Amino acid sequence: MEIAMRRTLLLMLVVSLVACTAGKAERPRTTVDAGTLVGVDVDDVHAFRGIPYAAPPIGDARFLAPSPARPWTGAREAGQPGPRCAQLRVGDPAAGPANLGEEDCLVLDVFSRGLRDGARRPVMVWVHGGGFSVGSGSEPATDGTRLARRGDVVVVTVNHRLNVFGYGYFATQGQGFPTAANLGQLDLIAALQWVRANIEAFGGDPGNVTLFGQSGGGAKIGNLLATPAARGLFHKAILQSGPGLTAKTIDEQSAIARDYLAAAGVPRDEPERLRKLSTQQLLDALRKVTGGDPTLGFAPMVDGEVLPRQPFTPDAPDLAAEIPVLVGYTKTETTVLFPTPDLFSLDAAGLRAKLAPFFPGRNVDDLVARLGAALPDATPSRLYFVATSELNGDRSWLLAARKAAQRGAPVWLYRLEWETPVEGGRLMSPHGLDVPLVFDNVGSTATTRGEAEAGARQVAETMSRAWLNFARNGDPNGPGVSEWPPFDPERKATMRFDLTPGAVDDPVGEIRSILLGR
Repeated sequence: MEIAMRRTLLLMLVVSLVACTAGKAERPRTTVDAGTLVGVDVDDVHAFRGIPYAAPPIGDARFLAPSPARPWTGAREAGQPGPRCAQLRVGDPAAGPANLGEEDCLVLDVFSRGLRDGARRPVMVWVHGGGFSVGSGSEPATDGTRLARRGDVVVVTVNHRLNVFGYGYFATQGQGFPTAANLGQLDLIAALQWVRANIEAFGGDPGNVTLFGQSGGGAKIGNLLATPAARGLFHKAILQSGPGLTAKTIDEQSAIARDYLAAAGVPRDEPERLRKLSTQQLLDALRKVTGGDPTLGFAPMVDGEVLPRQPFTPDAPDLAAEIPVLVGYTKTETTVLFPTPDLFSLDAAGLRAKLAPFFPGRNVDDLVARLGAALPDATPSRLYFVATSELNGDRSWLLAARKAAQRGAPVWLYRLEWETPVEGGRLMSPHGLDVPLVFDNVGSTATTRGEAEAGARQVAETMSRAWLNFARNGDPNGPGVSEWPPFDPERKATMRFDLTPGAVDDPVGEIRSILLGR
């Protein structure tokens, strides 16, 4: 009897252990060149975060080109994002520390539905915005889970060096200092090299890689399209609200460097002393030079080596000829690009005064009258934001025209026109509105959740599908997207993303003619 009871208890214990083991899902694992990674599963997607794609650029490696990631032993935890790169905080200084991030930040996140399954999924590599000074690839709006699940693609988001760490150039200031320029761009190239070497471990196709980025991210991609070292590492490009037509010159960068060295208290002929300063000291000097404005300071430059020419000025680079490109902007970018409060309550006189600096030598009274006739229901504030945003958007039109003139791979142009109803609708179609729509993460940002969520989901359905079609086939047309002809200088076909999307020939031709003085 006692033996039978013991057997019964033992059997119950075994059954209980088996049940517990079965109920505890095993975490996803995969192996890359540097070692084994342990990720997490989220909504049927494997997520691996904070993966080093290069060695830490710290100590003697500060201001040097990236080197390969160091191998590790055992399984590396990859369930949490890595640190953002060192940068200034933008916005209210009382909101937290003045400086953010770390220098040891060359990491990326990967999202995929499969691991080493031979599926050869299209790969979408996200380059974050924030000018060339701030930002991170690991933001709620750019989490790749939903996009990877929706399109069965592999999504990669990247952190890279920024501001003085990524784009500072001091070679003209003293002898014996590294001459490497465009370090942030070299970081992106290192990330793409990592993708080529390792993305099959995540079920991706290294021969089908699309770069996509917004604002400064789009500009960085514009520069990569003219960078010989990036050739063959990506096959398609999407530039959202930041086409990157030009880069700084050596003279421009050198002038910033002189001001920066003075702010840092470093003699002009001894720039190597920057290596001895702390991260905080370098960022404090940056704040002195830029006033904390992320649109100012160091940026990609034409150095004759990494970037041998201006990216898309006066024409498109030969390197871009066979790469399909998708480019566009939002209808009222400038409602969130550091506007002063009075811009939202302009009267007619205020509109003329605010527009005058944008149109030197022009008859602003005539210009405003023509704009008002073209948009008769617009308030003065709406006219201001439409006008300044179209001036900004003209860079996307120029890139599309110059790319089309190559008569190589096609280019498609879009304009996001859906207006978010948040804040009483005053933001209309602001800069950055496209990001959560493309990633299908409409619950992640204030402009697309709450009262805006229903409309945002409708627009996201089309935009994310177009981006996925483009990543898969090099053409945004396909399931879920109405006919979208490639751009050509005659028709100027443009996809208008709204609740009812559709392609229209030259939809803002009259407004652009007024603004450009035609």
